Amino acid sequence: MNTEKSKAEQLKEELFLTKKHAALRLTEEAVKAADAFCEGYKAFLQEAKTEREVVSCAIALAESQGFLPYDKARQYAPGDKLYLNNRGKSLILAMMGKKSLDEGLRIVAAHIDSPRIDIKPNPLYEDADLALFKTHYYSWLKKYQWTAIPLALHGVIIKKDGESLAVRLGEDAEEPCFVITDLLPHLGQKQGERKLSEGVAGEELNLLVGSRPFRDDKASELVKLNVLRLLNEKYGIIEEDFQSAELELVPAFPVRDVGLDRSLIGGYGHDDRVCAYPGLMALADAGIPEYTALTILADKEEIGSEGNTGMHSSFFRDFVADLALQAGLQAHDVLRRSECLSADVNIAFDPSWPDVMEKRNAACLNQGLVLTKYTGSQGKLFASDASAEFVGKIRRLFNREEVIWQTGELGKVDEGGGGTVAKFIANLDVDVVDAGVPVLSMHSPFEVVSKLDVYMAYRGYRVFLEGK
Repeated sequence: MNTEKSKAEQLKEELFLTKKHAALRLTEEAVKAADAFCEGYKAFLQEAKTEREVVSCAIALAESQGFLPYDKARQYAPGDKLYLNNRGKSLILAMMGKKSLDEGLRIVAAHIDSPRIDIKPNPLYEDADLALFKTHYYSWLKKYQWTAIPLALHGVIIKKDGESLAVRLGEDAEEPCFVITDLLPHLGQKQGERKLSEGVAGEELNLLVGSRPFRDDKASELVKLNVLRLLNEKYGIIEEDFQSAELELVPAFPVRDVGLDRSLIGGYGHDDRVCAYPGLMALADAGIPEYTALTILADKEEIGSEGNTGMHSSFFRDFVADLALQAGLQAHDVLRRSECLSADVNIAFDPSWPDVMEKRNAACLNQGLVLTKYTGSQGKLFASDASAEFVGKIRRLFNREEVIWQTGELGKVDEGGGGTVAKFIANLDVDVVDAGVPVLSMHSPFEVVSKLDVYMAYRGYRVFLEGK
């Protein structure tokens, strides 16, 4: 039998771009390392379901690795580890590098907010002997996906006397959970005639929180009163305290392995904690980097990176300015020589919904970290578009360090679209390209990712931050 390859076959191997499942490109030991790494990620994802919880968990992990709060008065040396906590909702971690700051920074920037349901400032009311909360959804989501599933209440309440009260209720099996009810199919004929996007209206996302009255026939709203009584006994709060609170509803079900081969992870908040955790661990595990290395965990990306904890604010630029000043430099001189991986997810090709993707340029599960050269929508509107030179540099780095990677777009040209923090970093004169994990069922209460892709994100971020 002739096993020699033809000239055409040899030439195809040399010239064609071929895609291959990461498990077929990795050793058995590397696959086991990926699975082991993802056990830590699963625990993180279960524990940190809000931006505040991510910051708290990240600081605890960072401090265990020797990171200390940033001190403007201190002079830092190579290998020093520091962090800046921005209002408990975004975080910058840094490790000082061997090279001077005037040679720039290496930055991995992820976001830590996810689509969710927020509680309104005056939420509690009673109707038909039921107590309910009014809500306001956060970010792009399919509202119907958030009905008839168990929900947990997370967040913070600032009480009348100024005390800050952390709330996390509904995660443990012995605790009560909450639910947004939906119509039964028998009575849902008119609802079924609505557009899918209008199947559940925003003002119909009302949270069921109780149904038993306070035992007194002389007052009205007794179910509401009983709920407030229980809250007052447990937390010491009154109804006015809701007006100075940030309370979020998140899915109450746990993070799970998916598939008979346990190759996938299902859970809430992969977008974008599936990039935040590898970015955090990449810096924690790095040796002393060549360039000063930063991991940014930013808030508010899902609603445009606005506010003083989002990347559209000045907190990152001011941090760089303070570091530069200590070194006798200007911030713009540091930033223009800096490079960044905008660590944000991309869409994974779903064979059940192929029509919205252009398959040749779609990312797939199990083919590694996704480089997204440009974002935006339609004609690249509102996009960050990385230069060929910088993409080429990252390509060479990943190939040299055997990081499995692919490219991807955000759907077909006239159908897809989206944005990341990349454009805000690019506006500071920093070279930046999006690099993240592909996700199925993005922005749903139960997103799905591949363990091998998560591990490749960690590998890619680490070699980048170490300045290899």
